[in-house]
Amino acid sequence: MARPLRFRHAPGRWTDGRVRAEVFEPLDGNLGATSRRPWFKPPEGYEARRFDVDNGDTALFCWNDDGAYWLGNTETPSSLWRTEKYGFTEVPSGVADWAERELRAELHEQSPWLEPYPHLSWFFLPVFLSKDGRWTTREFFDEHAAGFPDADRDDALGFYERFLSTGVLDEDRETMAGKLGTSEHLDLTRMAATMGEFHAAKLLVDAGYEPRPEIEVTTGHSIDFQARTDEGEQPLVEVTRPLPPNQRSAGTPAAAVRDTAKTKTNGQLSAHAGGVVLFVDCSSFPDDDWLAVSQARPDVGHRPAVVYRTRPDGRTTGYTKGSVPLELESVFD
Repeated sequence: MARPLRFRHAPGRWTDGRVRAEVFEPLDGNLGATSRRPWFKPPEGYEARRFDVDNGDTALFCWNDDGAYWLGNTETPSSLWRTEKYGFTEVPSGVADWAERELRAELHEQSPWLEPYPHLSWFFLPVFLSKDGRWTTREFFDEHAAGFPDADRDDALGFYERFLSTGVLDEDRETMAGKLGTSEHLDLTRMAATMGEFHAAKLLVDAGYEPRPEIEVTTGHSIDFQARTDEGEQPLVEVTRPLPPNQRSAGTPAAAVRDTAKTKTNGQLSAHAGGVVLFVDCSSFPDDDWLAVSQARPDVGHRPAVVYRTRPDGRTTGYTKGSVPLELESVFD
């Protein structure tokens, strides 16, 4: 998979003539492009151009006497190949803000159904406008309700908008958004599994914890979250999301839960000397399948564990196995 959108920084002095010769003309010669003024005012102290490529790609370029920034979901001109890449938080804030305004306007022009959800649009902007994944990621939210079964698109979008707009994951936006991937091919299983991490984060937030993602441990692995509190408690949380029985070989909902958890416990968690809470997110399960799981309460081969299901209206039901070092009773319906 290609990576989410990132800036390229080209140091040195840039002029209109150099931009035309080294950026626009190669792009136009290879793909066909139009150089235009940007839709929004350039960042303070910079000149800027917007390149609309004939195949629907877009590139943004701004520069001053000290250097230039390129951001695009298209072919990179050879003059910029050896430049360093930076995330949105690693470039001057004025440059990042300008680029995000440009891209959000384009996103909402192409996919107006996202406009009522401004924080979700901003949060996933690096993948919604990525080179290879801009259509598959939008399709996942639009046509598949972000992996929720039997759910309306706008209910699902509203759920994520409400959670993301709290800002709790803003500092980790590029890490978390990048997990959704930027593949040209729609992979519902992988994308739904990614959203399971957002459900886990919401569960922790609702229970009063601060989720910090991608915690490196001594085994060389990264654990999905650390649940921090003001009192200094910092349990580690690893998330897995089983497929419902109609999408896998497991014959029953309980078997689907056990089999998926077994894969995680025999792999990543087996290398870790305890201390990790396994979150089993069953949000892909339709009502009947989840009812069977919640009644049987199957063991998952690892303790402590939390097995739960989240719905777009915000309700979460679930159960625990073992001595879970988290206070979660208040968030379970």
